[in-house]
Amino acid sequence: TLPALHERLKAALPAVTADYEIIYVDDGSTDCSPEILRGLYEQDRQHVRVIEFRRNFGKTAALSAGFNQARGEIIATLDADLQDDPAELPRLIAELENGYDMVVGWRKERQDSAGKLRSSLFFNRVVSRLTGNPFNDLNSGFKVYRREVIKTIRLYSDLHRYIPILATWYGFRVAECPVTHHPRRGGESKYGYGRIARGIIDLLMVLFLTR
Repeated sequence: TLPALHERLKAALPAVTADYEIIYVDDGSTDCSPEILRGLYEQDRQHVRVIEFRRNFGKTAALSAGFNQARGEIIATLDADLQDDPAELPRLIAELENGYDMVVGWRKERQDSAGKLRSSLFFNRVVSRLTGNPFNDLNSGFKVYRREVIKTIRLYSDLHRYIPILATWYGFRVAECPVTHHPRRGGESKYGYGRIARGIIDLLMVLFLTR
């Protein structure tokens, strides 16, 4: 999906600004992704930067690495599997102009397996009830932030999924915006049941921090 993703990003981002950067974080891929990313860098050195991990350290570490290298005042994140549509980026970024510091892409009609949908619905309801924040899609990786948000929140463990909760607690204004969600085009999801235990521990940590 990487070449197609890159073409769609290049089509969408000039509508926002000509001065954009695309940071790819390769979280220890075992396929040909590193070679493809190096090729994209050679083709478009003006806009592309690549971060390579020697092994998989998890999504929080990958996001942190990208955040640390990002130079823009507005920062967007999305997964590389093309389930999130880069064409939605200008609309999400424009939503920040309505006074928000962060906007979460709400996959209102999510194109995933029934099991994944059920577990995600359960997770969002439990977290919303316990934290008092009625978010519909905390697990969405499709988000845009003002730079101040990512500089304020420290990430570790699997806390990336709780960024909207933490941002709200810090006093930032967070909105959800429905986005198109596509069926997975290739590869396999790496999320397994082992993350549930870590998610519970992290939720307890978030409750401790925010209360």
